[in-house]
Amino acid sequence: MSTDGEAPLTRAQLRARRAAEAARAESPDAPARPTPAESTPVDPAPADPAPDVYRRRDADTAPDTAAPDAGAQAPAQDAATQAPAVPVPTTPITTGLSLPAPEPHRRGASVPGPIRGRSTLTPATQLPATQLPAAPPSATQAPARQPRDRRFVLTLLAVLGVLALVVAVLGVVSLTQGPRITATTVDGAQAIESSGSRLTLSLNQRVDDIDAKRVTVTPAAPFTVDTAGRSIGIRFTNALDDATTYTVEIAGVVGAGGGPASDLTTTFRTPASRVLLLQRSADGDDKIFRTDLTGERATPVFEHPRIDDYRVSGDTIVVAVEEDDGSRLIAMNRDGSGRRELELPGEGFVSSVQLSDRGGYIGYSYSDRELTETSGRASVLVTEPLSGKGEPSIVQVAGEDASVAEWQFVPDSSSLLFIDFDGALGLQDLRAGTDVTSMGVAASILGVTRGTYTAIIERADGAIVQVDLTGGDETPLPASDPDYGPASEVVPFPGGTLRHVVQRDDGGMPTGQAVVRVDDEGAATVLTEVSGADAILQTCVSPSGQYAAVVVAPDLPNNPYDDMLLPLPGTLHTQLIALDGDRELPTLNGFDVSWCGQSPQP
Repeated sequence: MSTDGEAPLTRAQLRARRAAEAARAESPDAPARPTPAESTPVDPAPADPAPDVYRRRDADTAPDTAAPDAGAQAPAQDAATQAPAVPVPTTPITTGLSLPAPEPHRRGASVPGPIRGRSTLTPATQLPATQLPAAPPSATQAPARQPRDRRFVLTLLAVLGVLALVVAVLGVVSLTQGPRITATTVDGAQAIESSGSRLTLSLNQRVDDIDAKRVTVTPAAPFTVDTAGRSIGIRFTNALDDATTYTVEIAGVVGAGGGPASDLTTTFRTPASRVLLLQRSADGDDKIFRTDLTGERATPVFEHPRIDDYRVSGDTIVVAVEEDDGSRLIAMNRDGSGRRELELPGEGFVSSVQLSDRGGYIGYSYSDRELTETSGRASVLVTEPLSGKGEPSIVQVAGEDASVAEWQFVPDSSSLLFIDFDGALGLQDLRAGTDVTSMGVAASILGVTRGTYTAIIERADGAIVQVDLTGGDETPLPASDPDYGPASEVVPFPGGTLRHVVQRDDGGMPTGQAVVRVDDEGAATVLTEVSGADAILQTCVSPSGQYAAVVVAPDLPNNPYDDMLLPLPGTLHTQLIALDGDRELPTLNGFDVSWCGQSPQP
């Protein structure tokens, strides 16, 4: 028990002090360690707080080098003063710095910082600065990213500069070189089938309007020109020749913003023709074939026991077939797929099927199956949309269904021209829905000129005239030179007409027939002719006027007719003729080549 003026110590405190002093004597360099307490119960007598005792004693007696030891004794003092004495482990406890063990890591748990192991280093043990773990990045380190940001900005500016330079160079080039063609578009297959096909030139800049006088097409073909922004359109008003290379040249094309003029040139080639041909059979199905002009690669498209007639427009074929209860109209694609049946006005029979070049209409002559002197419709002219979305409509004159002797669609339009049984010539535009326009009296429609809206009509007095269908004006059809006599059929084509003429003896009996080509100046050339035993039944011209097809029935007295609604000789041949005379073409078995606008006239 101390009597030096300090507060008296308990026995446990005295024993702890002596143990600590003994430990320091044994190892003066080691930090102070708490000594084991005795296992006897500690006197629970009250004492002053331990922290005050240690501070006063350290200040009076402890040397400066022992300051850390006093701090290490604080936990033991607290335990001695706040709780009953308990047995103290005999294993020395390191009083240095010790980190708490990290909690077990869970999937998805947030880890606040680098995972480290438990440290057993004392404050006196220090790691060199180069071995200290790197501190996590903080907000104060943001300026370290500035060089990277600066490089990105410089790269972006460099790319933009290069693009600006490219645009500037292209602009200078366009101003110094003038307009150029970047692409061309044309449908060659459609161009040889019908008029109105279009060649489109896409340019690298907008251009001024183009005068048609600066455009040259080789081989020559009529056309119109239109300009829209960066496009120039060449519309061919007639069909083009097949298997032909066309060159289009446009001189002095100037950009809309000025600059030098340039000459533009492009070429394209049209495909070879493929046509359809009908063959009737006495002991099998009738067939429609698709073939090239050699006839060596023919493939059947449609078969039926009795095919009366068929027509083609664009990609659509319409076939009239004959069955026990009447006729049927079947529409299909050009390859025979997608077949569908068109509605008729009733149960009856169909003949003279034709398709319009514009508007998508089909027309035909129709007669009811049941006819009497007082009931039924006979040879009325029926039209309907080729799409099948509309009902059949009967052409009327003065509010009555008109019985029609003959009729034709006007090429490149949705109008039809007909002659009724009273001899009245009428014209009606189906798309406009107008009433029938009277065109006088006529005996026959010999042909209608493509692209000019002009019909070649035989008047009741036998005169053959050309009638302007827009206003009704008429002029005589010029005679040919040499004059081969009056024509029974006239087929107009670009550059002239084909005329079917019949030579007769003094008694009126035919002695021969011929097809004569007459150009626009009247010069005539015989294309083909047959003897009196043979007969020409049909004459057709390809859409561009490049080829002619002449259907001949050989040895007519020994060539019996079939029993169809449109009766024809059992053997028919189609002679193909190149109108330019440059090549020899074969003769094909069959008739009604797809160039024809109407059926043969037996």
